[in-house]
This record gives sequence, C-alpha cells and structure tokens, in this order.
Amino acid sequence: MAIVELGNQHLTLTINSKGAEMASLRLNAPGRGDQELLWQAGEAWHRRAPVLFPIIGRMPGDELMHREVAYPITQHGFARDREFLFDRISDTEVEFTLDDSPTTRIHFPFSFRLAVRFELVDATVRVTQTVSNPGSEPFAASLGAHPGFVWPLPGAAGKGQHVIEFELPEAAPIRRLEQGLLAVDSFPNPVIDRTLKLDESLFEADAVIFDQLSSRSVRYSAPGAPSITVEFPDFPILGLWSKAPGEFVCIEPWFGMTAASDFSGEYDKKPHQFVLGPSESREFTYGVMIEHPAS
Repeated sequence: MAIVELGNQHLTLTINSKGAEMASLRLNAPGRGDQELLWQAGEAWHRRAPVLFPIIGRMPGDELMHREVAYPITQHGFARDREFLFDRISDTEVEFTLDDSPTTRIHFPFSFRLAVRFELVDATVRVTQTVSNPGSEPFAASLGAHPGFVWPLPGAAGKGQHVIEFELPEAAPIRRLEQGLLAVDSFPNPVIDRTLKLDESLFEADAVIFDQLSSRSVRYSAPGAPSITVEFPDFPILGLWSKAPGEFVCIEPWFGMTAASDFSGEYDKKPHQFVLGPSESREFTYGVMIEHPAS
C-alpha cells in the first residue's frame, strides 16, 4: 500500500492506494494550525472514506445472481479492499485505477475499469469516478462515496449544535435498513426547513437514506467551526450514517443503494443501478468544499 499526499495553501489531502480511500483531509487554519476534518478510524468504524463498487449496501444472502449463477459479494463490494494503481499528475492531482482480475470476477463476473481522480482546487477536493466497460457484454452496477467527517468539527463546542443543511426543501419520505437490507416501509422525513439537526438517536436504526432527493448539495456545519459542503451533481441518492461511540458523520452520495429485503432474482433487475454496454463509460463527480468559520 502506498500513500499519496496532495497539497495547496488551503488543504492537505492524503489518499491510500488500497481502496483509493481518502485517509486525511486537513484544513490550513491560520493561527490554529492544521485541522483534521476526516474521521481517523477507530473502534466504531475502521474505515475513513471507502469507495463503494460494484454494489452499495448488501445483496440478500450476500450473493449476486447472474444467469442463474450465484456470486458471493460482501457489503459495499470489493473496491474498498483492492489495491489500486496510481498516476501522480501534479502536486494537486492524482488518479487511481482498478481493473477486473480473476479475483474480482469471483464476485462480479464482468470486465470493468474503475478510475478515481482527486484534485485540489483552492479549498475544494474534486473527485471524479469513472466506470468503464471494456468487455463484450453489458453490466449493471452501483457506485458511491462514503467519507466520514469528524463530529464535532474542530472549534465546535461539542456535538449538539451540528446541522446538515440541504440545498432544497426535502419533504419526501426516507428509507431505513433492516439487517443491512432496505426496509419495505418508508419513514417520515426528519428534515425541517431544509435543516437536519444531528443527534446520535438519528442513527440508532442505521443509515438515513434519501432516495427521493431534490438537493444535489448539503452543508455540514456548527458555530465556530469550519463548514463542509458536499456537492454531488451525478448522484441521485444520499445516505447519512454514524455509529456510536464513533465521533463521525458520513455524508454519502450514491448511485444505487442496498437491495430491498424482499428482492430476489437476477442482479441486473435490482432497481437504482446504472447499466454500461460494451465500450461504454460513465463519469460521476462530487466535491468537498471547506470554508473557514466566520470571524
């Protein structure tokens, strides 16, 4: 495993080649030193910002069915545990790539390439994820990001005043999980006036899933702390998650989500996925913008 560091006058970002996973995101705060914004792994959750591919969440029985053959696949897929190759483009940009192999085809029987490019632009991390199909048959897949940000944010007075503000009003019901699969029923939306007040009790039933989302950006903030805006123009679904006693909150743009508890049959029939034909590619972008607290 290699660690790549990118930096400019605003941010320092480190990425692990294993999983193409962000390992650290530090804000250069004048007079305050570097402030770590990314969860640094621990007892509650041993990851920091995994890439989710080729599934998000779980499949029933942890199996993917293709042409009546069952392929074992674990939660969130295998990309987060694979070693990526990388090409350092500059001090502020790097691209990681993962190609299919005999090992990946045990779990996902298709040819693919997944490229993850990170770029620092002022106080923003831009991430471009590109999925390509170099094979001779189409495949369906899901793709997501899972960054965990520190909670409380540096400079905040504890966890209680943190909020997530949505770009647009969000009134549609949300979804929850049952044993890792999507519950059949929907639940009332906890967002009030575009604002979600964060509380550990929100996550007692696992992730909060917005599958009828209007917004394509959210802002995570607290008084006296830097704010984090996550923009995700290419992702129609958002997951929010935390787990006690971890002091983090995950803001997760998704294309796709976990299978429903009553889903069965061929993998390509699972809702919310994208499909790539032979020689096709699709690009998905998101950004993480950091702002200093108002003086």
